[in-house]
Amino acid sequence: MSTYEARLSALREQLKADRLDGFVVPLTDEHMSEYVGSYAQRLAWLTGFKGSAGSAVVLPEEAAIFVDGRYTLQVRDQVDGNHWSYQSVPETSIADWLKVHAPDGGRIGYDPWLHTKDWVEKAREALAEKGAELVAVRRNPIDAVWADQPEPSKARLIVHPDEYAGRSSAAKRQEMADWLKEQKADAAVLAALDSIAWTFNVRGQDVEHTPVALSFALVHDDGTADLFVASEKIGDDVRQHLGNGVRVHERSAFAPALAALAGKTIAVDPEHSVAAIFEALEKAGAHVVARRDPSILPKAIKNGVEISGHRAAQARDGAALSRFLHWLSVEAPKGGLDEIKAAEKLHDFRRACGDLRDLSFDTISGAGPNGAIVHYKVTEETNRPIEMDSLYLVDSGGQYPDGTTDVTRTVAIGTPTAEMRDRFTRVLQGHIAVARALFPEGTRGSQLDSFARQFLWRAGLDYAHGTGHGVGSFLAVHEGPQRISPVGSAQAGGNEPLKAGMIISNEPGYYKTGGYGIRVENLVLTVEAAPESGFAGEKKLLGFETLTFAPIDRKLIETGLLSPAERQWVDEYHAQVLRIVGPQLEGDAKAWLEAGCAPL
Repeated sequence: MSTYEARLSALREQLKADRLDGFVVPLTDEHMSEYVGSYAQRLAWLTGFKGSAGSAVVLPEEAAIFVDGRYTLQVRDQVDGNHWSYQSVPETSIADWLKVHAPDGGRIGYDPWLHTKDWVEKAREALAEKGAELVAVRRNPIDAVWADQPEPSKARLIVHPDEYAGRSSAAKRQEMADWLKEQKADAAVLAALDSIAWTFNVRGQDVEHTPVALSFALVHDDGTADLFVASEKIGDDVRQHLGNGVRVHERSAFAPALAALAGKTIAVDPEHSVAAIFEALEKAGAHVVARRDPSILPKAIKNGVEISGHRAAQARDGAALSRFLHWLSVEAPKGGLDEIKAAEKLHDFRRACGDLRDLSFDTISGAGPNGAIVHYKVTEETNRPIEMDSLYLVDSGGQYPDGTTDVTRTVAIGTPTAEMRDRFTRVLQGHIAVARALFPEGTRGSQLDSFARQFLWRAGLDYAHGTGHGVGSFLAVHEGPQRISPVGSAQAGGNEPLKAGMIISNEPGYYKTGGYGIRVENLVLTVEAAPESGFAGEKKLLGFETLTFAPIDRKLIETGLLSPAERQWVDEYHAQVLRIVGPQLEGDAKAWLEAGCAPL
């Protein structure tokens, strides 16, 4: 019996002991986080799936794992199809699957600290159609059978100075207090870890690659706040930084604090708060109003200091990536280079560029067919050599105190085929279309998504992920609420209107299963723009300013497919790369950059 088969069997025995006929396993934590600490990696422990989004259902005789199109290949590589059926979302939801597969009259368990209230209501309705019951568990049954489950991180908080944040925590909390008064609410629950880090101008070390700390908060209508975080994580510097307006409690005191809010009106974000929070407040007799987390938009709309910091971080990061791409151009043709060695070398270049605190995510270092796995993570078992006449895709980023980076380049090692050049150029055309877009204020990301896909569509091609996601300031590399993604996609946010100050990725791609992957990704800043006509417009226009600077592989560009305007964009972009990155390079690396940035 394999390790994962044994774990599935152990969970089923535990469910039987708990008088449950099934259990739902999401990939999240008590804060509805996308990336979670090692203690919360229950889905990976149970199934072997290492992606960053997914969920599973375990019944007595069958089990299913649910992933979106980003992980279609990965889930089949990592999860045993003899014991798990693969389900694709959004085509099949857990509620839909349970309607068909849950036993009549059965008891299906869920952890109320790992699901939203909306999910619970929909799942309960679906099960009711079969006379089945959704049952909240007091202890997660996976925790009962996970013998060596890690403890939550004990790492200390660090102060994020105002010189990087651009605004004091007191000013942010006062703005929230004013908002609470408008809403006629006494307090707001903050449960999302990046919201808490942003509000209090602190950062943490509890989630790999995302500088957040395990915590909850209550912000009150007088601008004071209660922060619930393990006391061992708070040093004197952080306590002094927080000041008298912030009362610090143990994280374990959060649930009792909710129970003490009887008669109060409490704003809770249903998208970022778990069902257990709603249940505790309602049981206590509080009046709960569903409102968006008041930090979400201010966090997404970067202030001037944050924007300046991003530009500085992107310039340093672009130099590190350019040094790596030059090194790759020299070393790859010699042979002996593989995905792990390349990723480690890129990390070295980032460390050398100044004040790197962490990577912003595990580097996607994909050679040949591994590049077609959208969120590929190289291991010793999957590590491939970087071979001649193939494509190498590297998606990477850094966490710096002044900004978070995320960039993808696809490189031809040797001579690319005509098909590779065609596919790459179509992806590049989509990237350019988004970068050059002008759109009226109020435009949603979903309205721009087809800009990026149109050239692939003409060739009967597409890609199974969104075109863009928001990015934080020394925070989450995936930050909401904004996204560029199709209507009805698995990732929420496409319906959020884009606003000046939002940073978002621009990353169309193409993936040939068993062959290669292509993606071109820069970060862009949403800015106010002028009409092209030269005459006054009737609507306020927005556009994008590209923030990421590293050369695009000229060997992969089929210039005959590009329009004059597209060729001009490439030449102007490369001129900017040379101007911003060039002064940071020397010798052979600088000569390589100059050749790579020459006009088409």
